[in-house]
Amino acid sequence: MENSNDKRLHRTLVMAVVDALYSIYNEDEYADKVVQKTLKRDKRWGARDRKFIAETVYNMVRWKRMYNEIAGTKGFYSRENIWKNFSVWAVLQGYKLPDWRGFEETPSRRIKGKFDELNKIRKFRESIPDWLDELGEKELGEKWTKEIAALNQQAEVILRTNRLKTSPTALKITLEKEGVNTTQNPDYPDALILTERQNVFQTEAFKNGLFEVQDASSQLVAPFLQVKPGDRVIDACAGAGGKALHLSSLMENKGQIIALDLYENKLLELKRRAKRNGAHNITIRPIESNKTIKKLHNSADKVLIDAPCSGIGVLKRNPDAKWKLQPEFIDEIRKTQAEILQNYSAMLKPGGNLVYATCSILPSENENQVKNFLEKNSNFSLVEEKKISPSKTGFDGFYMALLVKNASK
Repeated sequence: MENSNDKRLHRTLVMAVVDALYSIYNEDEYADKVVQKTLKRDKRWGARDRKFIAETVYNMVRWKRMYNEIAGTKGFYSRENIWKNFSVWAVLQGYKLPDWRGFEETPSRRIKGKFDELNKIRKFRESIPDWLDELGEKELGEKWTKEIAALNQQAEVILRTNRLKTSPTALKITLEKEGVNTTQNPDYPDALILTERQNVFQTEAFKNGLFEVQDASSQLVAPFLQVKPGDRVIDACAGAGGKALHLSSLMENKGQIIALDLYENKLLELKRRAKRNGAHNITIRPIESNKTIKKLHNSADKVLIDAPCSGIGVLKRNPDAKWKLQPEFIDEIRKTQAEILQNYSAMLKPGGNLVYATCSILPSENENQVKNFLEKNSNFSLVEEKKISPSKTGFDGFYMALLVKNASK
């Protein structure tokens, strides 16, 4: 926690933060969308003002339970209560509170004392619902404490070089000319990590399709499928296509990628991104019914199932998901995962590779799903699995399993 008394709060910026939080807490809006909208409110705001708004909103969403507990606002987010939560944040960040309405009689010493006391209890310290804390401990035991702490750190902005158009070294130089500085990590060959948060979507390099924004852990999924130029690949839960674009790059634009998804609007976004990336070997196909899948039975050399999941591995970039997630959703998603794995694996040719991946760290969504699938499908074998731990890597939590469909059965 910073502690300098020369930090000043600016009323218009604080009002913008309070309004944004009101929408997120009461109108069920997504934090990233609300922040984007809020930042457009005043053209006079400079980079520093915008940074204050974005980071403060995310910080308060991330530590919502802790601040609410200290403020004694009982989870009821009227504007007055959001001001109380904000004053807790400001005191803990070392701001000198101005004499505005809403800040009268803020008990600074009591706030700090309560923070120290609550910091000893994991569900308050990590600011998570009781049910999530219990589930994490049940599934991961002692590891949960480290993982949830890592998932509460702010996510770095990471780019994936589009090798169809450039190389990481060339991209690094191009971005430097545009005022964007990055570092490289030898474990992630295509990744460039921003040294400070910036809006990279305004750069010419982005408009020219030289990179996509994609977390380092997510960048490990496409290579895990071991695609080759000329393969016929099905990306079965393609969404907006981050991994399909990576596959296209790994396949040097040769062969065919069929991108499937239930939501056509996501696939249309993939189509736009593919055009910008110069990825010409991707065909989009909305899943209209089981017929879409049946037509593709035994037709693919490789199948990627980037399955829908709880998203617990990516809480650092979606802190509001902690409050939107419900235990019933996780029960439902496990059933969906099992059905998808069973149905979509039929699209693979004998001898082909299948990767099942999630951005979760819960064994019930990961290795247990694979184990249950293998028990029912003796014609598949597990080649390798990877569990990516947020506390060990500093990146998102991911799981991936590489399976092969045996040719003999």
